[in-house]
Amino acid sequence: MRRSSTDETPYRRSPSLDSKSGSPPLRYSGEYEYHSSPFVFGLRTTPGPKTKANYTSAQGRKYVVFYLDLSFIFLLELRRCRMAEGCLRALRYGMVFFNLLFWLCGCGILGVGVWLSITQGNFATLSSSLPSLSAANLLIAAGTVVMVIGCLGCVGAVKENRPLLLSFFILLLLIFLLEILFIILFFSYQDQIDLYAQNDLKKGLQLFGTEGNIGLTNAWSIVQTDFRCCGVTNHTDWFQVYNTSRVPDSCCLEYSDNCGLENPGTWWTAPCYERVKGWLQENLVALWIFALCTALTQILGLVFSMTIFCHTVKAADTYYA
Repeated sequence: MRRSSTDETPYRRSPSLDSKSGSPPLRYSGEYEYHSSPFVFGLRTTPGPKTKANYTSAQGRKYVVFYLDLSFIFLLELRRCRMAEGCLRALRYGMVFFNLLFWLCGCGILGVGVWLSITQGNFATLSSSLPSLSAANLLIAAGTVVMVIGCLGCVGAVKENRPLLLSFFILLLLIFLLEILFIILFFSYQDQIDLYAQNDLKKGLQLFGTEGNIGLTNAWSIVQTDFRCCGVTNHTDWFQVYNTSRVPDSCCLEYSDNCGLENPGTWWTAPCYERVKGWLQENLVALWIFALCTALTQILGLVFSMTIFCHTVKAADTYYA
């Protein structure tokens, strides 16, 4: 039985003038399919019967694999950038915290040095050739240096300022190199340093009790009382100071006025130089731990400051590129 004209598909069109008889009619497909270019969708017309997207073809699989690889690489790069940003933020915060702590410690050391300088004069001055090498002056110098370095590191890390970070790095590197040089010279010329120190301390004994040298007098009294010693190498070192068989009252086993004029059996006889040196050797482990902690802190400060400095330089180059 033959179908009527009303049963024809709505997609069939009437033949045009240039169409030939017997040519199959052109039909349009409304299905969504992949174009030849990847990741682009659109409505296309295809002659012939309706077809669906072929995801199992070799070309389709190639596009899907490429898309997954690209997405995976993008996620890895994004994760790496986030991790790098988090590490830099942690470095910056850590540097700010430790430099702020160092700055506060420097303020405390400077305050103690100023207080000793005002109230005690040249406290703990034992050397006659270096009268400015007192405990007060050393504390003031150390506190000032720590304050300056801490301020540079803290402000430079907060602002990510390249000149401040570079100044912090250079100053800290110079101090670190000077410390290494001092340690090398000390162990290389230890015998010469011991001989020079003993001779210089003996010269300082001549200033004991004289006017204007209250700092040296108080320092020797404290050392001889605390370490239970007398003189630099022997209690007879004081005989050359007084030109008689006499020692300061701080050398007595039991302190009393003018006890240094009594029987030598009531005096301390141990040399103060050896006592102090022995005390340092007993606490050598603690000194080495303190030195290693200081060196480690300085190395971390150098690494952190240079890392932040390189990051700021790279960011500036990327911005102006």
